[in-house]
Amino acid sequence: MQVFGIAGEDAEAAADRLVEALSGRVAVVRNRERTAAGEVDGGVQRARPATEYDLGAEWQAYGERLSLAETVDRLAPDHDHAVAVGFPDADLPQVSLGDVDVSDPLVTAPDAASLDVAAVVAAVADLDPHETLESLVAEVKRSAGADRAGAIATFTGRVREKDAPDDERTELLEFEKYDGVAETKMRTIESELEERDGIVEVVLHHRTGVVPAGEDIVFVVVLAGHREEAFRTVEEGINRLKDEVPLFKKEVTESETFWVHDRE
Repeated sequence: MQVFGIAGEDAEAAADRLVEALSGRVAVVRNRERTAAGEVDGGVQRARPATEYDLGAEWQAYGERLSLAETVDRLAPDHDHAVAVGFPDADLPQVSLGDVDVSDPLVTAPDAASLDVAAVVAAVADLDPHETLESLVAEVKRSAGADRAGAIATFTGRVREKDAPDDERTELLEFEKYDGVAETKMRTIESELEERDGIVEVVLHHRTGVVPAGEDIVFVVVLAGHREEAFRTVEEGINRLKDEVPLFKKEVTESETFWVHDRE
C-alpha cells in the first residue's frame, strides 16, 4: 500500500481530486477530534463502546483512539493507497498546499485547484510500499495457487533493544539500500525459492529509513502445500536476504551512532 499525506487549507479538496485519480482501493484518514467519553446527541450524553460500526449503503467506524501509524497498519492488508489529510507533522511524504511547512514535500502547489494531480499520482507510484505482516499474508492468500496450499509460515525481525540485561539500549536502527538493486535481489530470491516442490509463493520485505526500537524490520512469508517445506523455506529466505541483499545498517544507542558493517 502506498501512503502519503496532504497538508494545507485546501487539503480536503485536494484529497477529493486525488481519490478519483488513484487506482485501486483508496482509504482517507482525516485528523478529527472526537470526545472520548461520548457525544452529545439532542442534549443527551451518549456512551460510546470501545468499537462501533454503522453498516449500510454507507458506513462509519468509530473505535478506540488510534495513532495515524496504527490506523495505516490496519488499512494495509486490503487497500492500495492511504491518504492522510491534516497531519502536517507526520513522518510521511506530503502534498504541501499553500504556506504549510512539511518536512518531506512530495509535491507542492499554491492550492487544491492548481495541484498537478498527474504529478502526484506519478510521485506516489515511486514511493516504497507500506507493508505489515498482515498485508503480506493477505497478499499470498490471494495467490492463484492458494487452493493448493495448506500452510503459511512467517518470520518477523524486529529492532532488539538489548542483547543482555546490562547492555546499553539501542534507540533505533536506520537502513539504507542501493536503489533498485536490493529489490531486484529480493525478487530473485523469491523466484528461486518458489521453484521448490510444494512452494506456492514467497514474499520478502525489508523496511528502509529509521526504525525505532521494538518495531518490525523485515518479513518473510511463505505459502506452501505443507508445513515442513514452509518452515524450511522461511528459514532459507531470511538467511539469504541477510547474506545477499545489499542493505546498510546504522545503529543509534544511548551514547553513540555507528554503521554496523564497520564493526564486523
